[in-house]
Amino acid sequence: MADITGRGAEEELLVEVQGRVRVVTLNRPGALNAANEALHGEIARIWHELDADPDVRAIVLTGAGKAFCAGGDLDLLDRMVRDTTLRDAIMTEAAEIVRAMTSVRVPIIAAVNGAAVGLGCSLAAMSDLVIVEEQAYFADPHVALGLVAADGGGLTWPLLTGLLRAKEFILLGDRLPAADALHLGVANRVVPTGTAVTAALELAARMASLPPQALRESKALLNRALQHAVSSGLTGGVAAETASFDEPAFQANLARLRGGRS
Repeated sequence: MADITGRGAEEELLVEVQGRVRVVTLNRPGALNAANEALHGEIARIWHELDADPDVRAIVLTGAGKAFCAGGDLDLLDRMVRDTTLRDAIMTEAAEIVRAMTSVRVPIIAAVNGAAVGLGCSLAAMSDLVIVEEQAYFADPHVALGLVAADGGGLTWPLLTGLLRAKEFILLGDRLPAADALHLGVANRVVPTGTAVTAALELAARMASLPPQALRESKALLNRALQHAVSSGLTGGVAAETASFDEPAFQANLARLRGGRS
């Protein structure tokens, strides 16, 4: 791919230019693209930058390496338990990610090239089309870990799967394999391993060639129910998730996952 806009390969998030398409890549492959403080901030910021670019007609979102996004970085979550200022800042960013992704004027196509867990699951659910590789899976373990599922899944999944299915997978946090995700409406297409970005770019090119005003306003119309869910539920949900960091159950589960690291 060509042109990486203003970022080097060492950066946590890359944006590549392909004509009127932008490819956004979460770039922490050694950590399965789990969001540390820097990556989380970039995810919150990038949608405004792209939305302000009049040349952008479609966006592809993917992850570097073997995973799409493994969720929140455990060390960051641990710092958020102890540092309430950092916690408030990250949760403000979390709300901004939801608001920005669900209001971007052009289509976002998720190329899910591996595990999409927690934040990764939410990023896919807030995209307009989802291409998932056959070995990949979705999981939202917020509740199982002890957090309120506020920043994405709790708002979007009922619209994608229906309320009963959403409750099952959000409340239990079970893995949803690619084929099941397609069946339940969490994904549009399942493709062979290693081909999600290629398939997403093909769809992005088709969308980028459509009349821009018709595409933009049709997407806005289709997203009205989602916008209502965001406007009515996000603020209270994020406040509840923020409070979850003080809960003993979450802190115990986080310590177990971190293996006793301080």
